[in-house]
Amino acid sequence: MAGEVAAAAAVAMPMVEPDPSSAAFFDVDNTMMRGASIYHFARGLASRGLFTTRDLVRFALGQVIFRVRGDENPEHIAKARETALAFVAGSKVEEIVRLGEEIYDEVMADRIWAGTRALAQSHLDAGRRVWLVTATPVELARVIAQRLGLTGALGTVAETEDGVYTGRLVGDLLHGPAKAEAVRALARREGLDLSRCSAYSDSANDLPLLSLVGHATAINPDAELREYARENGWDVRDFRTGRKATMIGLPIAAGVGAVAGGVAAAVALRRFYRSR
Repeated sequence: MAGEVAAAAAVAMPMVEPDPSSAAFFDVDNTMMRGASIYHFARGLASRGLFTTRDLVRFALGQVIFRVRGDENPEHIAKARETALAFVAGSKVEEIVRLGEEIYDEVMADRIWAGTRALAQSHLDAGRRVWLVTATPVELARVIAQRLGLTGALGTVAETEDGVYTGRLVGDLLHGPAKAEAVRALARREGLDLSRCSAYSDSANDLPLLSLVGHATAINPDAELREYARENGWDVRDFRTGRKATMIGLPIAAGVGAVAGGVAAAVALRRFYRSR
């Protein structure tokens, strides 16, 4: 359902399409952007007084559990789903979009990986559509796509009533297999030949998406994805260096550490889950 909902909500920006049956799909967090876009967004809202630092820490730690665990455990996905958009409940959609544009310009623009952006531009230059595919709320994903001049975005769809967020989701998070479902649904709608399409991600969680297309590339990959890419002859691009490469696995935890020692919490969580 999440895939169908995301595809139905996708809005493409107009462009000349000399290659209408081919497209490229890019994950956002740690693929197109350093760190987690939803955390940067939430932190920007907190700085504007939309909720407290305590709320931000609670939200971030919930996301740490989900990302550090990084699997398809229904309990963890349900928890992430429950907290994903609770912090914007009661806010007007148009206001959140406006703030998303401000926050992107202030803190996200400088976090875009130049190498990944260049790959996306090469597809645009070849006349291919370029879509972001992310668990980030679709409104924020669209802001990122628009700022980068991309075709559009597939993202998690939030429930609204009379232009106001309820804090609930329509369907599930656009995560893991749901991303592949969304791309499959979009391909049917847009007449895409998936064997001629490309996909890019940093995470083994996106293997269903990467395996769906004819050309897959691992960007700044985690260990599992790097090994899978090597075994299957996929391209691997790593734009990280030094400290960035070591911290990329805990992007939200690093942000939490700036406000409440979240790195230590993330390390403890990782050790806890490894011991189980």
